[in-house]
Amino acid sequence: MSYAWDEMPEAPYGSWKSPITADLIASATVAIGQPLLDGEDVYWLEGRPLESGRSVIVRRRPDGSREDVLPPPFSARTRVHEYGGGEFTVYKGTVYLSNFSDQRLYRLAPGEPLKPLTHADGMRYADAVIDDPRGRLICVREDHSQADHDAVNAIVAIDLGSGDETVLVAGNDFYAYPRLSPDGSQLAWTAWDHPNMPWDGCELRVGAFDDAGLVVDSTHVAGSRRESIFQPHWSPDGTLYFISDRTGWWNLYRWSGGAIEPIAPMAAEFGRPQWAFAISTYDFESPSRIVCSYCERGTWRLATIDTKTGSFDSVETPFTSIGGVKAARGRAYFIGGSPSRAGALVCFDLGTGQSETLKASTDVVIDAGHLSNPETIEFPTQEDLSAYGFFYPPRNRDFTAPMGEKPPLLVMSHGGPTGATSAAFSLRTQFWTSRGIAVLDVNYGGSTGYGRAYRERLNNKWGIVDVDDCVNGARYLVEHGLVDGERLAITGGSAGGYTTLCVLTFRDAFKAGASHFGVGDLEALARDTHKFESRYLDGLVGLYPAQRDIYVARSPIHHVDALDCPVIFFQGLDDPVVPPNQAETMVEALRAKGVPVAYVPFEGEQHGFRRAANIKRSLEGELYFYSRIFGFELAEPIDPVEIENL
Repeated sequence: MSYAWDEMPEAPYGSWKSPITADLIASATVAIGQPLLDGEDVYWLEGRPLESGRSVIVRRRPDGSREDVLPPPFSARTRVHEYGGGEFTVYKGTVYLSNFSDQRLYRLAPGEPLKPLTHADGMRYADAVIDDPRGRLICVREDHSQADHDAVNAIVAIDLGSGDETVLVAGNDFYAYPRLSPDGSQLAWTAWDHPNMPWDGCELRVGAFDDAGLVVDSTHVAGSRRESIFQPHWSPDGTLYFISDRTGWWNLYRWSGGAIEPIAPMAAEFGRPQWAFAISTYDFESPSRIVCSYCERGTWRLATIDTKTGSFDSVETPFTSIGGVKAARGRAYFIGGSPSRAGALVCFDLGTGQSETLKASTDVVIDAGHLSNPETIEFPTQEDLSAYGFFYPPRNRDFTAPMGEKPPLLVMSHGGPTGATSAAFSLRTQFWTSRGIAVLDVNYGGSTGYGRAYRERLNNKWGIVDVDDCVNGARYLVEHGLVDGERLAITGGSAGGYTTLCVLTFRDAFKAGASHFGVGDLEALARDTHKFESRYLDGLVGLYPAQRDIYVARSPIHHVDALDCPVIFFQGLDDPVVPPNQAETMVEALRAKGVPVAYVPFEGEQHGFRRAANIKRSLEGELYFYSRIFGFELAEPIDPVEIENL
């Protein structure tokens, strides 16, 4: 559908009536992930807010028909590393999946009911492949059966008949990408140990199978504590390919005859930070042709590589964000988006250059007159360096602001912090700009997509570099006369919430902010978070508890006396990554100090909000908060949020 509204030629920024409502975002959008190919069938995951965030496996047949494969109340979502990924795999029409509520593996064969494959004994599973000749499934397992100890990670084989489990690879803290060679004789995988995260450094290893199906003769192929390996992938002819950042850029390599050789080296990123399992940026269209995505200065593109000649050919597409790459003869499948196009699972014809949308994240069509086009900006920051971001000026065809007024600015700080934002279309961003609020989405130092050196700017400087870059990005826009320097707000979730709280606490540039499940206490994060991130701060902040003084110095919770601007907190009460006590302690301190503060907790939500009602409440609540702080009238009534000390 499309929208049109009666003209209202002039209204203050923030007061513009917009067709992009919180209801629309919560009810008319789904999250699309993990495309998989099984013969001519295409599978993917849909995260549906209207089904309480249930993650549904969907299949599309060659005739174009679509169906939900996974019946309610089952939800395909694993809690390995807490961030999941690799929730399901498909082999010859049979689906194997991790169910969220009990974390057991299930099998769903054609014409049969869903059947549990594993036992409910504290185990979690992810990133599976099927070892058909041996009648088993191979995957990463995370053992939480010992409550008093850290989870134990391993690569295991699970018998498809009995469900019995055999450990194939163990001894490292973490594993990912178990991948079988085409002839089934070898297994490749990545592994790493504390204090590393996989993007800091990890190893790629290959082992052979003995007659009993156990892994023997493990060989180190590539990687170290200072070399990050991403997405090992066997070609159809049995050559092992992988991505490494040994040159400072995540580029493609292959291992053949015991030697490693680069494939189309360039100053671009073919990898992504492995926050989740089963991330794919390339696949084999044929034994001699790779289809891949790569990132230059924050923008993703598509290309093909001839594996025999090394010829690299960029493919023109309308997309600036490309992920989840899969390939079949003459076709590429991926999740693509652009500044004017919502993310969608598409089938791209490599011959004609035409794309077919298999599933869009939203079917809503917004008139272009209500949409802001992002401008890529590079701005100066500390130490004579530059940082990057996407600036969205306010835009709504039905309104103009009073003469001389400049818009409020909302700075967005992405999570991770080893992550990145992109210029792909976002209804959430347009929610703000169509109401007359400018947005700056910052790729601060530490973000991926700009090479390892840029990523490592944040080493030992989390809470400093990211903060400086967010502040300097806002100042850059103020100095160029694009926004109102007296109405600057900042928002972020998770690690972005930490940056938000640091900006508000340790700098004076902003007048308000919103923390969505943000970190307020670095010590608590180091002590209480889950295994995957439990040593993450060693590299971002310092060793704990040896350098506790740094943790205290950079934790907003210990410096509330310096926080004098209003803050709203949104928090899931079941969050295992950032427990709610962090937000609640900050709220209590601000309450006692007399600073305007609001707290919106959500029952049943974890790290991120998946339920439609809560997505709506968090968007509208943040808008309401800014309207009260900055003094603009809302175009439409919103359920108020209680703001104390206002």
